[in-house]
Amino acid sequence: MAGKKKKISDDLLHSAVKDLDIDRESDFDSIFAGMSLSGGFESRNLADGVDILRTMISEPQCTNFLSFIGAPISTGVRGIIRDMLKNKMFQVVITTCGALDHDIARAYDKYYAGDFRMDDRKLMNKHIHRLGNVLVPMSSYGPLIEEKVQQCLDEMYKAGKREVASYEITDYIGSTLDETSFLYWAHKNKIPVVVPGIVDGAVGNQIWLFNQQHRDFKVDILKDQTKLSDLVFDAKKSGAFMIGGGISKHHTLWWNQFRGGLDYAVYITTAPEWDGSLSGALVAEAISWGKVTTKARQTTIHGEATTLLPFIYAALVSKKK
Repeated sequence: MAGKKKKISDDLLHSAVKDLDIDRESDFDSIFAGMSLSGGFESRNLADGVDILRTMISEPQCTNFLSFIGAPISTGVRGIIRDMLKNKMFQVVITTCGALDHDIARAYDKYYAGDFRMDDRKLMNKHIHRLGNVLVPMSSYGPLIEEKVQQCLDEMYKAGKREVASYEITDYIGSTLDETSFLYWAHKNKIPVVVPGIVDGAVGNQIWLFNQQHRDFKVDILKDQTKLSDLVFDAKKSGAFMIGGGISKHHTLWWNQFRGGLDYAVYITTAPEWDGSLSGALVAEAISWGKVTTKARQTTIHGEATTLLPFIYAALVSKKK
């Protein structure tokens, strides 16, 4: 009838966009609750991701995987990853060799703030590496890692260790580091840290060098796979928080396909989907491969991890009213 407002009956139009209303009394819970109702764009994915993480972390029968790339460990986000393991939010870690390198180096020495537009020729002459806008003194990296890792490998060897998995190497290294280290807390809380690309970094290079003088010392990567197999097949449910893509993300998804897929999955990435890379692929794509269940609660958050993680972690540890 003319003059009457047409009734909206489409079942797609059931969640109206609501304006965010933030004042000085607002806490993380109220802000993220508002973001979940804000309509767009990545704010909803971020709010959904926090809710999924809260659910899977609080579920006693859920085996939770934390995967991350190496670069964030060169930044202050290392402290968040450390605290997630200190607080036993995850039961398995899958990461890269670079994460080990930075964790060891920063346990003994300092990295410094720099800039993305610094003169790399000048930095080279001053014996400084640049990782994005983080400055890594050469003396705090290669020589230091060589000394500490060679010492750890020598001690393992003298203790009769000959064929070891990456999670056994990371556990031993963690036992030698201080409480600033994520490897230390993984060791302390008996959380295996699996590094499928263990040779791709400074620690891996030191393992190879050690092998040149100790030919019977070997890394058994299949032992890592057996550890992951046991964890996956024993899991009643499984969840994953994947920070960055590459081998860490893929290995997490790969092993969970053998139990029918992840029940919960949250992924942070800056990579675009249209380049066809694993890093750019949405978590939803993994459903077609059986790596995430068809009924899983999952989301992909497009954003830079060192910006997002402080807010995600603060929301996870905040007390609900």
